[in-house]
Amino acid sequence: MKRNNILNALERKETKVEDIAEKVIENPHLLPELFTGISSTNPKIKFGCAKVLRTISEKNPQMLYSKMDFFANLLDSENNILKWIAIDIIANLTIVDSNNEFNRLFKKFCGFLYEGSLITAGHVVDNSGKIALSKPELQDKITEELLKVEEIPLPTKECRNILIGKTIKAFEVYCDKIRDKDKVVSFVKRQLDNPRNATKAKAEKFLKRLKTTSENVR
Repeated sequence: MKRNNILNALERKETKVEDIAEKVIENPHLLPELFTGISSTNPKIKFGCAKVLRTISEKNPQMLYSKMDFFANLLDSENNILKWIAIDIIANLTIVDSNNEFNRLFKKFCGFLYEGSLITAGHVVDNSGKIALSKPELQDKITEELLKVEEIPLPTKECRNILIGKTIKAFEVYCDKIRDKDKVVSFVKRQLDNPRNATKAKAEKFLKRLKTTSENVR
């Protein structure tokens, strides 16, 4: 795929984000076109480029690590979709964060939990387990922030119950690494009475796994 053809391809419905991501990984000289496309006034190109970059961050995070500042700036975007994708990409880059760039963004990253948006908070929570594994030095702080989801501002009780379910899934990712297990277990046990069945099921699964792990250690 030639330079400039990436943007044209993104306008076509049949184009798959994964295919373009693979092409760019194989041909790094095509990468600047994606960053240019983020500024496009054409939504298909703008969001298409962002999604391709997200896929690259999953498959080859080192390729994008030098652009951490670019994605950090997108966190301030007035466009929520770009902000959400930036949250995902930055989380993916933590695995190669040799300069601890994310550590300086941590407070801002967690601040998105308090915007009053389920989707925004959801992106933070969904990525928290992954970050906890990549950043052991932040695990305690991540756990502390996740335990606040019962109190953060959200539009409805149902939104809160959904986010609580996501939080349990996040804890599950780094369950074996959590040091303050008592608080986490208490949090999860409270959800056994959660009115949202899916969240209640996640709580039951988490506690069952924890019990099995404990029995195997004996």
